[in-house]
Amino acid sequence: MPKNKFENAVFTALMALLMVYGMICYNIALNLGAMTNEVFVMALGELKIMWPVAFVLELFVVGRIAPMLAFSFMRPSDRTQFITYAISFCICSLMCPLMSLIATFLFKQPSLATFAQTWAMNLPAAFLWQFVVCGPVVRLAFRLAFRRVEAPQEEPTVDAQAAASKA
Repeated sequence: MPKNKFENAVFTALMALLMVYGMICYNIALNLGAMTNEVFVMALGELKIMWPVAFVLELFVVGRIAPMLAFSFMRPSDRTQFITYAISFCICSLMCPLMSLIATFLFKQPSLATFAQTWAMNLPAAFLWQFVVCGPVVRLAFRLAFRRVEAPQEEPTVDAQAAASKA
């Protein structure tokens, strides 16, 4: 996971790119009534608008709120994997309605009903896309790009080994 602001910005940019592109493809396919090869190209037009919006929103707003929400039901002593899932859940829970609202105003006939429908249709897909595809793919790419050099473990001394065997 990111250890500094630069890494956080890179991670957020990758996650926002993959999430937004996937969700745009999903919404275009819903509007067309079918998933076609053209959907992937059509999504690039909206991506130019929605990716920067998602990046800024997640980096400066949601990315700060989500860990606070996650730690309202998680403990720092919990497994790191579950903390990551909890934060991802909170980010997705916040980003989905915000991005659905923005997309409703930019690309649809804005109304409360249209927003509610967009949000309701997007939420299950966003969770599935996040937990099955985006999260694992982006975390793997991030780990490969920012490989950590682990500090070497000290070998136990003979005295420490003798003390451990007596205990």
